Amino acid sequence: MADSHSQSLIAKHAMLDARITSETRRPMPDEIVLHALKKQKLRIKEAIARLT
Repeated sequence: MADSHSQSLIAKHAMLDARITSETRRPMPDEIVLHALKKQKLRIKEAIARLT
């Protein structure tokens, strides 16, 4: 169970990383969206760290 949960978190972390990269490459990135995405990514990173 924990393994599938950690894999899910890792997948979400990678998806958020891709969305952040995509947003920063736009001509005028939305700073509010970037901040929210980075915050979500950090929460997931912390959850992954707690599992290991």
